Amino acid sequence: MRWDNLTDGPGAPEQSGALFGAASVVTRTFDTPEFRGITFHEVRARSVLNRVPGASRMPFEWTVNPYRGCSHACVYCFARKTHSYLDLDTGLGFDSQIVVKTNAPEVLRRELAAPRWAGAHIAMGTNVDCYQRAEGRYRLMPGIIEALCDRANPFSILTKGTLILRDLPLLRRAAEVTEVGICVSVGFTDTDLWRTVEPGTPSPAARLAAVRALTGAGIECGVLMAPVIPFLGDSPEQLRATVRAVAESGATSVTPLVLHLRPGAREWFTAWLGAHHPHLLPRYERMYAGGSYAPTWYQRQITRQVHQLAAEFGIGPSRRGAARRIPDAGRTAGPAPAEPVQLSLL
Repeated sequence: MRWDNLTDGPGAPEQSGALFGAASVVTRTFDTPEFRGITFHEVRARSVLNRVPGASRMPFEWTVNPYRGCSHACVYCFARKTHSYLDLDTGLGFDSQIVVKTNAPEVLRRELAAPRWAGAHIAMGTNVDCYQRAEGRYRLMPGIIEALCDRANPFSILTKGTLILRDLPLLRRAAEVTEVGICVSVGFTDTDLWRTVEPGTPSPAARLAAVRALTGAGIECGVLMAPVIPFLGDSPEQLRATVRAVAESGATSVTPLVLHLRPGAREWFTAWLGAHHPHLLPRYERMYAGGSYAPTWYQRQITRQVHQLAAEFGIGPSRRGAARRIPDAGRTAGPAPAEPVQLSLL
């Protein structure tokens, strides 16, 4: 495996991999029901702050990803390609070979304290889910949130994992001193579709229950309605059912995102489609003939439908949070928080 010629620090693109040497890799396989068939590669990262490439479409510049690979096993996951940078398989290997940056919290704390760090917004869950099942064992997110909270550094989390509720007290504490954005990904409520395309995730109903718990605790939470899957999850009835359920969860906003198929994910999703819905292969070939994204007209059609349904069900826009403030009077305040970040991945 290519472990020791990679870069993952400030100024390096996220897809270039974790910065750790081959000697720092410890491989563990746990033969327990929740982790059966999953191998964890425990690494000591030298840096965890990743700068997003300037050409990226993402509305944020910095990310933290304590894991590589994801047991959620979503067949469409755009991040599958990143496993190839470590010479790991982008199919089953992405689902079962999980790289864990075991020292992520302490490395982040050190990087946030560096004089050159100006307190920019940090997005999490934008590559693989930071609340996937591995987090239940490694518990990296509490330390990461505490490090951000202690520096009053604005951050956001995108997740399909209900495990985020474990850290609700920490999130509430962080929201008192900085801008915190939480977004849960729920692309559809069709349980049959969920079981086949997102087999390792909590059910859509469980995720929406997490949204309800977060908003009930005073943490504003939006829903990224992603992905809307052409010909399988985009009928008017399916869109209506999903937006209705999102509204009933108390989400502050709903943002649709149509399935995109980047290299790595495209091959895996196409193989799944051929096995489960072979009659759709020609339609997908036509729809994605122009590249990784569905045609603009289709994306706009879905966005218009979802926005109309959101207005019908009374889902309003998110409100700005309180100004950033550091409780320790002896600490120099950092820059004012940026506008809330609307996450648009997964």
